[in-house]
Amino acid sequence: MRIVIAGAGEVGSHLAKMLSNEHHDIVLIDVDEEKLRQIGSTYDLMTLHGSATSFSLLKDAAIHKTDLFIAVTESEDTNINAAIFGKKLGARRTIARIDNQEYLKYDYKEMLNNLGIDYMIYPEMIAANEVVGLLHQTGMADLVDFSRGKLTMYMIKLEENAPIVGKTLLEATPSGNLTFRAVAITRDTATVIPRGGDRFEVNDHVYVITSQAGLGELLKYVGKQHYDVHNVMILGGSRIGKRSAKILGKHHNVKLIEIDREKAYQLSNFLENTLVINGDGRNMDLLTQEGIQKMDAFIAVTGNSETNILSCSLAKQMGVKKTIAEVENMDYIKLAENMGIDSIINKKLITAGRIFRFTNSYDVSSIRCLTGTDAEVMEFIVKPGTKVTEGALMDVNFPEDAIVGGVIRGKNSFIAQGDTQLKAQDKVVVFALPTAIPKMKKFFN
Repeated sequence: MRIVIAGAGEVGSHLAKMLSNEHHDIVLIDVDEEKLRQIGSTYDLMTLHGSATSFSLLKDAAIHKTDLFIAVTESEDTNINAAIFGKKLGARRTIARIDNQEYLKYDYKEMLNNLGIDYMIYPEMIAANEVVGLLHQTGMADLVDFSRGKLTMYMIKLEENAPIVGKTLLEATPSGNLTFRAVAITRDTATVIPRGGDRFEVNDHVYVITSQAGLGELLKYVGKQHYDVHNVMILGGSRIGKRSAKILGKHHNVKLIEIDREKAYQLSNFLENTLVINGDGRNMDLLTQEGIQKMDAFIAVTGNSETNILSCSLAKQMGVKKTIAEVENMDYIKLAENMGIDSIINKKLITAGRIFRFTNSYDVSSIRCLTGTDAEVMEFIVKPGTKVTEGALMDVNFPEDAIVGGVIRGKNSFIAQGDTQLKAQDKVVVFALPTAIPKMKKFFN
């Protein structure tokens, strides 16, 4: 597939890295020559220096032969105009990153679709929705819903009190019909798909597929408890903080701390159900004065990863049960997890996952790039006559570096096992290590 990416910032460069590993024909455009030089020397792609709204530059990128044009610069206006121009010049499909929720309203979205933008992505809105979802499932570090919650993949950090610590996968797996399935373990920096003899250890990050019916039993096995969240403190009036407060304020007691006085004033007018405080959230005296010790959850979404990590660590020391930090610096993600922060939000991975599914030749309805690992979890739609339907999973030689976790068949969902036979139109949740992703074509095409 020929793919043109406008914007060599964090999102664009991460996409370029992912897609170059898939052997696509990639062109990366940016106004910053130094960024292009660094990325071009590392990955197998072509770079073009200049504005993505330049007609001559788009023609130089052979936009008329392009299967997918992705505009993810820091400027929303540039992204919108570039996507429109790209479509008019012959790109088959266009995607634009936006910063304005208004564009997603039906009438305006249809207008922009007609102008030539096929898909718009608003990372901050998706991140805010993830924050809200994580507060609803308080015992989990991360979650990914499939088919509106028919199946969910949870990431759980094992504490010393987890009943499965010290047990092998075979010993920890309940007998009878499975209600959940461990599909991967991340230990230190390595992620593996567990087999029967693999043993669970303290501080393992375990990825588990289950349905709502199996959630109670899963919590028991991993030593977690669900607790209600009433009081929430948000650090940072960013777009993520603003939208999270707007949603959470309807049913929770929310305090939002913003260091910029003018911004805090604007937020106080916009957020009817949130107490907005102008102050420095790094000040422990201020946090104590505002009752951090009484909070059930603390969410740090300033524009600074270090501030978010440190403030969440302090909140944890003050007894806050659930901490969520926005960490955009990829090098800091493992550090944040090791410091005891419960959940990490990363807009790059959110954006990349949403866009990445448009680059596959097989029918994938959802894909999520996971924090703390290069692995991905995908939801495939099984086509008639594909290799994966030719027998039970144990007989089709499914790659060892991937695993089918669960199946959604019509209105029903169930955990996949070795004797599971997949059928056409099934939706299948697959956890795949990077080495397995190219192999998926063989089974789902």
